[in-house]
Amino acid sequence: MESYERILLVKPEVFIYKIPPRTTARGYRAADWTLDKPDWTLRLRIIAKDKLCTIRLEDKMSGELFGECPVDSYPGSAVESVTDSSRYFVLRIQDPSGRSAFLGLGYGDRSDSFDMNVCLQDHFKWVTTSESIGKEEADIDNKPKLDLAFKEGQMIKINIGKKSTTTTGQSPSNQPTPGILPPPPSGASSQPRSIRPPPGPPLPVRPQPQHTDLTSKLSGDTPNFPVGESGISGGKSSLPMGPQQGVPPASGEWGNFASSTNMQKDANSSWLNF
Repeated sequence: MESYERILLVKPEVFIYKIPPRTTARGYRAADWTLDKPDWTLRLRIIAKDKLCTIRLEDKMSGELFGECPVDSYPGSAVESVTDSSRYFVLRIQDPSGRSAFLGLGYGDRSDSFDMNVCLQDHFKWVTTSESIGKEEADIDNKPKLDLAFKEGQMIKINIGKKSTTTTGQSPSNQPTPGILPPPPSGASSQPRSIRPPPGPPLPVRPQPQHTDLTSKLSGDTPNFPVGESGISGGKSSLPMGPQQGVPPASGEWGNFASSTNMQKDANSSWLNF
């Protein structure tokens, strides 16, 4: 498959400087350049083709190629940062014949230099990831592959069980609807269900009151109570009066009275004698 070029970054204005050769092992310094008088003002484009990255310097108006810097790694010898500023770099320019020259590159704004740093870092990070993926794929291809195909005459059996939706002895129509309580069993509504008392000590038995014969108490053993117009003084009583001593027994339905003159009132007693 034929690869194609990808434009990673475009800066419409960059400053190019002729820099003196480096005499010591320390890095380049932008203070040694004539920063206020750049030698060229060009346009910069960063182009990637497959894994190869190239910085191209072109004319702002015509787009004619001024020079290009192949970048094989970053940071590396192709693109170096100066030691005293973050807006200036040193590029290694190469021509088709293989000759190289070092030129200074500067940006008017610090954000432009930051964009170039991020662009180059992302590209080589992608290159590293692609190489690791390619190695893994090569290792997989070199490993012996497992033959998982069926051999001649080999069969496989799949047992798919059927789940029953009804229970034994109960039809689907008799099943209770979810969320509704089932009806009580037959005979439960007509016969009340006894509730057993909770476990605990037995309750004390209250003694039953003993009933006495009021008639026997009123005859002989009980004292005489004053009788008023309504019976016992102080209230009405519906108790029958027993036989009194000295009173002859009644004959007939209403008794036998001699005359009304025989009724005498005992002064010492409140009872009436007939």
